[in-house]
Amino acid sequence: MQPTELFESEARRRGYRRVAGIDEAGRGPLAGPVAAAAVILPRRCLLPTLNDSKLLDERERDRLYDQIMARAIGVGLGFADPGEIDRLNILEATRLAMRCAVAVLCPVPDYLLLDAVVLRGVASPQRPIIKGDGLSVSIAAASIIAKVSRDRLMREAHLRYPQYAFDVHKGYPTPDHLRLLAQYGPCEIHRRSFRPVSDYCQAVRHE
Repeated sequence: MQPTELFESEARRRGYRRVAGIDEAGRGPLAGPVAAAAVILPRRCLLPTLNDSKLLDERERDRLYDQIMARAIGVGLGFADPGEIDRLNILEATRLAMRCAVAVLCPVPDYLLLDAVVLRGVASPQRPIIKGDGLSVSIAAASIIAKVSRDRLMREAHLRYPQYAFDVHKGYPTPDHLRLLAQYGPCEIHRRSFRPVSDYCQAVRHE
């Protein structure tokens, strides 16, 4: 089953014209930002393999990224950095990134579809949808834009911190990342509030 325009069409029948899908990438990693994207697609925007970014391989995500960027009416990107994640907690940092994505989206959306998140502090009416990235075409598109954009930032981070192999695991808690974290300790972009980064920092303080 692939995402459809069901929710977008329903919003348009209610009089809304600029329906944006919003999703995030990077809530689970131990390092790097959380990214959010807001995407307004034209009606009947045919992208045959469009789906939740987690169900696609990297090559297909990159291909769809280019298609979405070329065909979307508008795309907005927002980020919350590791310091903001540690200060706010990951859910509130995700909401911050989403609000930033909506704020820079042009044209201004008049209705928001979100993947299971209620977004406070925005004027537009909204609808959270459980597993929306697999149901709504605009949320699926946002999931791809957010994921590809974040992965590219993590590849850039690898150039600054090559010892952690961020270009491979993108900050997620893989066995290799955990091994490298134990070997080198956290760097500037690790999230201090996330275990096992916090465990490492606490152990160092007690040495």
